[in-house]
Amino acid sequence: MRMFISYLAARWRVLALFAVFTAVFLGLFFLYQLPVSAVVYGFLLCTFIGLIALFFDFSAFREKRRVLQGMLNEVTDTLEHLPPPQNGLEADYQALLRTLFEERRQLRRKLTTRYADTVEYYTMWVHQIKNPIAAMRLLLQNEEGAQTAELQEELQRIEQYVEMVLTYLRLDAHSTDYVIREYDLDRIVRQAVRKYASQFIRKKIHLEYEPLGVKVLTDEKWLLFVVEQLLSNALKYTKSGSVTIRLEAPKTLCIADTGIGIAPEDVPRIFEKGYTGYNGREDKRSSGIGLYLCKRICRNLHHGISAQSAPGSGTVVRLELDSAQLEVE
Repeated sequence: MRMFISYLAARWRVLALFAVFTAVFLGLFFLYQLPVSAVVYGFLLCTFIGLIALFFDFSAFREKRRVLQGMLNEVTDTLEHLPPPQNGLEADYQALLRTLFEERRQLRRKLTTRYADTVEYYTMWVHQIKNPIAAMRLLLQNEEGAQTAELQEELQRIEQYVEMVLTYLRLDAHSTDYVIREYDLDRIVRQAVRKYASQFIRKKIHLEYEPLGVKVLTDEKWLLFVVEQLLSNALKYTKSGSVTIRLEAPKTLCIADTGIGIAPEDVPRIFEKGYTGYNGREDKRSSGIGLYLCKRICRNLHHGISAQSAPGSGTVVRLELDSAQLEVE
């Protein structure tokens, strides 16, 4: 019915003209006082021919709509299946469409090339910048004292920012190297804990963590990045107290801290790109990119991520890892 209504809307001028001609036809028969049987016969004959024409025209209209709707998902890749034009106007529209399609394809090719060049440059830059970082870490290994520990943590923070740059660029890459398998969640969490062990010790933050004992379907490298970011944030905004890593049924990883918390008006927006909120304004080093990357990665991995917090009461971030939408490689 909706298709027929759409057809009537597209052909209303022709139908209106047919109605006018019918009225003229009937008016002439009436003025000349022709027999009613002749009027009815002529009217029925014209109506019958008109209905046949209407049927074939509607069938052609419906078929064209079907073809065009079927092309909605592939029109960005090809125009080979466009229906043949029925008149000069349709031919002009298709010519315009082909011109726009070709311009779009060239623009996409340029953007893809530019994006690949950017990723290649920053990948090379990341590997180059890691060399002086590693050299500085080696120089600090033989040094002792609180200042040395702080310098090592600052180097670790630089490494984290470098990895964030590369992660940000690779998120939209078509060749993103996801390896979806079942992984031991404890193995991933322990890698992140070891990375920030020195900060736990120096800041005297108590870690409450017991083996989780579950396996999750995910990508180890990308999930590890998310867990590291969440631990980094927990340590960053916790001056004293503890960080707790626990599991909630069925497979929800919770990272809770006793830090300064997040303002209620900021909680719904902390995963937005570049949003830092009140805490970010207090801490000038906050970029508002870390949690945004976590959200994007979790979306790609079909994991849920959410936060619950209140000022002065700490923050709890939940990673829902019970995903059934991933395919094992």
